[in-house]
Amino acid sequence: QVQLVESGGGLVQAEGSLRLSCTTSGQTGRHYAMGWFRQAPGHEREFVAAITWSGGTTDYADSVKGRFAISRGNAKNSVYLQMNSLKPEDTAVYYCAADERWAAMRTWYRGIDYWGKGTLVTVSS
Repeated sequence: QVQLVESGGGLVQAEGSLRLSCTTSGQTGRHYAMGWFRQAPGHEREFVAAITWSGGTTDYADSVKGRFAISRGNAKNSVYLQMNSLKPEDTAVYYCAADERWAAMRTWYRGIDYWGKGTLVTVSS
């Protein structure tokens, strides 16, 4: 089992920045791709960004390209989401996820190995 714990959420004004963190524990001997997802009230969960185990490849939803940046810590057990130029429509609960399959990050709705419990980001106008 792998446990994922997110942190860094909070209230920020539009055009502000936040940095989310996700730390993993458990079966750290495996190589997991990791991603960030979000779910706004009344909306379905959606993909935000993902990064491979090595950190060499990243992927972003069109809605966050150029504003958000995903990265991994050197020990590979942490992933970060730097969010800049935040908009009220970025308000959501942000979830961290891990899966050994890179493709699962985009096809998460078919199942993903591990989810965190989420951290709330609220962007005021």
